[in-house]
Amino acid sequence: MGSPSDPPTLGAILAGGLARRMGGGDKPLLALGGRPLLRHVVERLAPQCAGLIINANGDPGRFAAFDCPIVPDDVPGHPGPLGGILAALERAQASGPAIAWVVTVPGDTPFIPDDLVERLHAGRRQSGGGVACAASCGRIHPAVGLWSVGLKDGLRETLLVGSTRSVQAWARGHGLAEVEWPCDPVDPFFNVNTVPDLMKAEGMLHWTGAGERVFRQ
Repeated sequence: MGSPSDPPTLGAILAGGLARRMGGGDKPLLALGGRPLLRHVVERLAPQCAGLIINANGDPGRFAAFDCPIVPDDVPGHPGPLGGILAALERAQASGPAIAWVVTVPGDTPFIPDDLVERLHAGRRQSGGGVACAASCGRIHPAVGLWSVGLKDGLRETLLVGSTRSVQAWARGHGLAEVEWPCDPVDPFFNVNTVPDLMKAEGMLHWTGAGERVFRQ
């Protein structure tokens, strides 16, 4: 759960990519443990946030079962995860001044920790910047991040002029703090990209009954 001292934070699940390595379609809708990947992400992220949206393009009806607003990209040319981050920042600003932060996670990361928002806020406070991203196993996960709504206009300009589409490169220009989680026994940011990944994730589900220490460190 997020700390009571943390500011209200909008959660955004990035579900706009196509599962090209799995034959196409919506990867977050693939079944894991008899339920869509996206359902696992929603259930882990929602309790940590003041609200939850799904960033996805195309027919929003395919996500109707999740009872979340569907927010598409607002920048042409398929800008990737940065486009989803921008859409979430603009949604947060439109909701009013009460929400000044957005946390994003990909729709194919079913094991995100339940202290994600709390620890990202702690990391960005310590660094003094407007961005914090998760890391594990010695690797940064740029799409798992906390973003100040105040970065919205600059990000829109970046995407329109095409100076970068790398989340990590853009984040490093805005005081990026990296917050590390341990990988043992399960990497909490494991993402499903291939059929073997999905099979591996099925095995990881058994760890969820071994105690909250697996996902909360």
